[in-house]
Amino acid sequence: MEQLRYIRSSGDILPAYRNTPVGLYLEYHDLNRPFVDYSSPQLLIGFCMDYRKNLRIPENFTYIMRTGGANLKGKEFNISYAIGVGNIRYIALVGHNRCGMSNIKAHREDFVRGMVNNAGWTQKKAASYFDEETPKYEIGDETDFIHNEAKRLRALYPAIVISPLHYFLDDNSISQIIEE
Repeated sequence: MEQLRYIRSSGDILPAYRNTPVGLYLEYHDLNRPFVDYSSPQLLIGFCMDYRKNLRIPENFTYIMRTGGANLKGKEFNISYAIGVGNIRYIALVGHNRCGMSNIKAHREDFVRGMVNNAGWTQKKAASYFDEETPKYEIGDETDFIHNEAKRLRALYPAIVISPLHYFLDDNSISQIIEE
């Protein structure tokens, strides 16, 4: 597992992110930096769709892509559009602890029951769908996944700064994932 660096002051922000939109995001979220006005986005944040999390950021500061587990596979056109048309040069990938996309198989019974009760599916259809789709969305360890997703995206976008971050549900803090 990668090492995490907590943010207690602006000096805790990794040098590569200081004085960048990633550093500003960390200051806004964890250090309560006062908001300023933005006329265009400075950053793209890949974040989980989990309802338990809320970002502290100023209006117009960022594009936000919310997907299960902050898994951006299959979203490359959206990312490319933000880079090509929105002039984005920085991406923050934010995973979190206790993510539902980690160990998805443990939720199979609830998923099937929910699709039968809520969506009107048959049990067979729900079970088959779950079994077919789970491998695409299972992320395993949250921190490892975000680290690997950052590496994958860096290969696609070598000129873009991509920072892997970890959100803690218990105190709403964000830590930086230290990479070797």
